[in-house]
Amino acid sequence: METLGIIFVDMGDDFVTAKMPVNSKVYQPNGILHGGATVALAETVGSFASYFFNKDKNLSVRGIEISANHLKSVSEGLVYATARPIKIGKSIQLWEIKVVNDKNELISLCKLTTYSKTIKNK
Repeated sequence: METLGIIFVDMGDDFVTAKMPVNSKVYQPNGILHGGATVALAETVGSFASYFFNKDKNLSVRGIEISANHLKSVSEGLVYATARPIKIGKSIQLWEIKVVNDKNELISLCKLTTYSKTIKNK
């Protein structure tokens, strides 16, 4: 998170939002936001949401599948990723993550599946 400048900015009853600056740290060679950086932002916010919305705080959360449709390019400003649950099961969770720019235009639409397991204290 530190490397990409990801910061959590909002949480509600059914969502978590984080932001990330668009700068040379996250550029493709042609000066636009790299899809991999966008996916890293999406997985960060979705994995945290899995942990945050689960009642068991002794969890280990792992992303097990992610897909992304990149719809618009961006070369400056901030992008915001908001994760909302599609399904929260006991061990498997499915998240929709929308990534938007400063103008609230959709940049990428991602879907993340996470797996959560309780860590037993020794």
